[in-house]
Amino acid sequence: MTSPIAQAASGLTAPSRTQPPHSDRPPAVRLSGVSKAFGSGTGALLALDDVSLDVSPGEFVCLLGASGCGKSTLLNLVADLDRPSAGTIDTRDARIALMFQEPALFPWLTVTGNIELALKMRGVPRSERRSRAAELLGSVHLNGFEKKRPHQLSGGMRQRVALARALALTIDENDTSKGTVLLMDEPFGALDAMTRDLLHDEIERIWRERNLSVLFVTHNVREAVRLGDRVVLLSSRPGRVVEEFPVPMKRPRRIDSPEVATLAASITDRLREEVGRHGG
Repeated sequence: MTSPIAQAASGLTAPSRTQPPHSDRPPAVRLSGVSKAFGSGTGALLALDDVSLDVSPGEFVCLLGASGCGKSTLLNLVADLDRPSAGTIDTRDARIALMFQEPALFPWLTVTGNIELALKMRGVPRSERRSRAAELLGSVHLNGFEKKRPHQLSGGMRQRVALARALALTIDENDTSKGTVLLMDEPFGALDAMTRDLLHDEIERIWRERNLSVLFVTHNVREAVRLGDRVVLLSSRPGRVVEEFPVPMKRPRRIDSPEVATLAASITDRLREEVGRHGG
């Protein structure tokens, strides 16, 4: 059934996990009937249409879809950077951080300075920022690079700093009981294959150690299968959830393993079918 928004436009060695974790608990993120249109009237562009999706606490969910299907728009809505045209989004007051496609570091600040700025925004006292920044940089294996500036780092290292900064934005000194949701918008898309593979290991380790709930956007089907507990496929514009693929493989996984390749091939076939249906 066509939604009201659509009518207006025409007139999202580690321990093994085989099931989404903590599925008996309330969702960390819940989207219910979410639609997003840009503009109004007959000229409106419908980016998302009636999207309903739950992310369990501690679950790693990957979003796949053709370019322009609304994946980044969905992340922006969850991050409260924009408002849906219809439907509701519930993050249960979780601490939310968004990691972009580009590191977007401040070039005039050192690595530590970039992290400390994020900590300052979260209200961490000045006396604690340096030690907290060092802890976060240690978690992404960047000890010894504290005084470097972004232009002195490789692309992969800049993304590690961006990840540390995103984690810094989830710190809440006044409430340690809230969950943490990390939104990642194709963060490794511009990196070479080897660097990307190493960062897959890093993000999986950090996700596990910090018990994050992750919503990860990618165009790379194998990357989605390598990382996700579940892969969610969106249709071409407007974005709708057309199918979900549980990933029942034990961790750790290799992106070039036969099991990953087999499931990725099945998802790719479904993606091709969906893109072809919409004339992509």
